[in-house]
Amino acid sequence: MDVFMQLWSEFGFPMTVTLYLLYRIEKKLDTVNSSIQRLNIPLQKRHVS
Repeated sequence: MDVFMQLWSEFGFPMTVTLYLLYRIEKKLDTVNSSIQRLNIPLQKRHVS
């Protein structure tokens, strides 16, 4: 139990911050991905015509 508490006290805060930032970045990457997919549709129609 002491080992776990020592590990948590050393790495708990950085792990929490990392997980929070990864969660926020994931949302933004989903938005960027959907925007790129929406841009690709008009380009495909334009290229085919």
